[in-house]
Amino acid sequence: MIQLQNIQFGYTKKHTLFKGVNLTMEPGHIYGLLGKNGAGKTTLLKIMVGLLFPNEGTAEIAGVNASLRKAETLRDYYFLQEEMYVPHLTVDQYVQSYAPFYPYFNHERFQYYMSELEMDGCHGYADKFSHGQKKKLLISFALATNTKILFMDEPTNGLDIPSKSAFRRIIASAADENRIFLISTHQVRDLHSLIDMVTILEHGEILLNTSVYDITDKLLFGAYREGAKTYYTEEFAGGVSAIMDNPDHEDSNLDLELFFNALMKNPKEISALFTDKNLSL
Repeated sequence: MIQLQNIQFGYTKKHTLFKGVNLTMEPGHIYGLLGKNGAGKTTLLKIMVGLLFPNEGTAEIAGVNASLRKAETLRDYYFLQEEMYVPHLTVDQYVQSYAPFYPYFNHERFQYYMSELEMDGCHGYADKFSHGQKKKLLISFALATNTKILFMDEPTNGLDIPSKSAFRRIIASAADENRIFLISTHQVRDLHSLIDMVTILEHGEILLNTSVYDITDKLLFGAYREGAKTYYTEEFAGGVSAIMDNPDHEDSNLDLELFFNALMKNPKEISALFTDKNLSL
C-alpha cells in the first residue's frame, strides 16, 4: 500500500506546490497518474519513493516512512525515472550489476520483455544505445525486478507506436493482485486501454482518484444526445463527442483523453461526482 497523509511541499518558501495531499493506493491495480506539464507528477513520485522530503506530512510504503529509505523497503519497489541514466556497461553487465539488489529478479522474464520490445538483438554498450533503446532496456529491467510496487514516470516517452503497444501488453501481463503499478504521464492516450484506476493531479491537489468502472458507471461517453445532461463536449469530424450523466448505468467505453479535458475545463462539478473516492478505493 502507498499512503500519503497531509503532504505539503514547496521548492521554495514562496512557492508551495502541494498543500495537504492525501492519497491511498492499493495492490491489484494499475494507476494512471495524470496531469498537465508542471502539475507536480514527478515531484509527487519522488516524495513517494523518498527522494524528496515533504515539508509536512508523511509518505509511507507498506507502513514504512519512505523518507527513511530502509533497505528492506527499497528492494520492494522500483522507480523508473523519466531522466534516464545508463552506465557504460553491456546489457549483461548491467543486469549482473543491478539485479542483485532485487531478490525476486527474474532473468527469464527480463529476456522475454527485451524480446517483446525488440531488444533481443541489441549488443554493445548500453550508453551508446538510442534514446528509445535505453528506455526499452530500463522498462524490461524494471518489470523483471518483480517488485511489489513499480513507479514509472513518463515511460512511453521516446517509444515508437509499435513499442507503445508492446509496452501496454507486457504491463498488463505483469500486473497481478499483489502489485501496484503507478504510471505517471501527460500523454493520456498511451494509457487509455491499460489502467483501471485514474488519479488526476492539478494545482497541487488530487482532483480525482477512482476506478475506470466508477467513472463509466456515473458518466456516459458517446455521441451527443439531445436533452441529456451534458458535462463536456468536443466536436470531431462527423459529430460531437460528449460526456453525459448516466442515470440508467448504461455501458460505454471510457474516453480518457475526453475525460481528462473535461476535468481540466470543469474540475469542481465533475470531481464532485467522485468526492467519496478521492482518498482511496
